[in-house]
Amino acid sequence: MSARVGLGVVVSGMLALAAWLLIGMASADARVPADASVLASGTSGTTSGAEGGAPPLDIAAPSSDGAGTGAGGSAATPTGTGDASSLSVPRGHRIADLVDPAWAESTAVATGIPLRALSGYAGAALAIAATDPGCGLGWNTLAALGAVESGHGTHGGSTIGTDGATVPPILGPALDGAVYDRIDDTDGGSLDGDPTGDRAAGPLQFIPGTWAEWGADGDGDGLADPQRIDDAALAAGRYLCHYGDLADPTAWRTAVFAYNHVETYVDLIAATANDYAARAAAASPATPATPASPASPATPANSSGADD
Repeated sequence: MSARVGLGVVVSGMLALAAWLLIGMASADARVPADASVLASGTSGTTSGAEGGAPPLDIAAPSSDGAGTGAGGSAATPTGTGDASSLSVPRGHRIADLVDPAWAESTAVATGIPLRALSGYAGAALAIAATDPGCGLGWNTLAALGAVESGHGTHGGSTIGTDGATVPPILGPALDGAVYDRIDDTDGGSLDGDPTGDRAAGPLQFIPGTWAEWGADGDGDGLADPQRIDDAALAAGRYLCHYGDLADPTAWRTAVFAYNHVETYVDLIAATANDYAARAAAASPATPATPASPASPATPANSSGADD
């Protein structure tokens, strides 16, 4: 996020960026994501959750809290309602289990997103849509962030397992002022293994200070862990929704700009998200289901960004 490294592109996504940059070049006119929807599971009554045998998922209603400053002093004042600001799921459930398996499998093949990572992104979008429908967060926005930040949890040879854990853990470089901005230690090394300073952690690259404010438990294990894709995706969604209705192009760009204060980063996320939406639409199964949340609509190439 913005205070983490300034650098989602640099910190953990160098290899991923090289690949996705081709998409950005091919979609240079797409400044915000096109419409995308997630197919909700039609078998929610039999969802077993993370521990098996659990009752159907019932998203815990979040309390409304005040607006925070986000990752590190954003360039714009958030305008979101805060409805998703304390979102969590009941113990023994996973947001990934909200996603229709047929949709997930076909979309994973069409987009090249690893299935477990995709289920985390889509599950987060569904969970947030259920509690904060005014956010307008699309799964493809979260997927684009995951692609650029860590290659969907594959940076440095890591993988996201079926349990959602990133192994080995993904950690960014030391934020000691030598190469990147200095960020003093905020977690005693509990999240990033570094008691002397902070490092970005996990597939969506949260610094510990940001995680302390926005971290979430998306897999129902009672812990908020940035190395687990369900937790990280839900936390990223909460953070983005803090900036208002993401169906509005200006709000969408403001939110992504807050994640990383670089306009070309915002353009790259938009191009990647658009590509994912198009691929998913072409491969989406015809199984009836309820759309979860629309992504931001496409706008002309001259749409304004957060600092334009």
